Amino acid sequence: MPDVYDCADPAARAAGLDAATAAIAHGALVLLPTDTVYGVGADAFTPAAVTGLLAAKNRGRTMPVPVLIGEASTLAGLVVNLPPVAQQLAQAFWPGGLTLVLEHAPSLSWDLGDAEGTVAVRLPDDDVARDLLRRTGPLAVSSANRSGRPAATTAQQAVEQLGDHAAVVLDGGPREGSAASTIVDCTGPVPRVLRVGALSIDRLRDVVGDITD
Repeated sequence: MPDVYDCADPAARAAGLDAATAAIAHGALVLLPTDTVYGVGADAFTPAAVTGLLAAKNRGRTMPVPVLIGEASTLAGLVVNLPPVAQQLAQAFWPGGLTLVLEHAPSLSWDLGDAEGTVAVRLPDDDVARDLLRRTGPLAVSSANRSGRPAATTAQQAVEQLGDHAAVVLDGGPREGSAASTIVDCTGPVPRVLRVGALSIDRLRDVVGDITD
């Protein structure tokens, strides 16, 4: 079983972040809180680690793994170009429950699945997650559940589903809502909603106006 760290305790939180950073560096998986649900994370630039994440979830390559970042400024270094509409959405809803799909920079040495040149990026509104991301850099993170099962809203639920595959668990307490992030594809001329989650289409339209679903 993985080592579990109660992040409500400052000393345990510090130790947990150290352990999680070391685990990520060695290609292991980490269970961590986000502002939506619990996630399972791996180094985005270690293909074997991402393959292990997909295998743990029993998920195929046809559903590429999203990437979480610790600072909004990181996004520009991951993508080919940043359309104004993506910038507007990020400024309005980051950190928070919005995932943006953009064309990733071809120089990046990662393999997140059959993403066809795109990457789904999010800046989570969770201090524990962002503290870890600031240490590790971008992480491939998917919901901490086996494919087809409900998303984990507590560390214990995450451990029950994926504990056998993870080295470290950061317990940030229960998540208040189980809604996943809203995903918006910004690779075309008009942004397109791929999944409605924490943010409604109406809220997105308040910011960018023209958006399809």
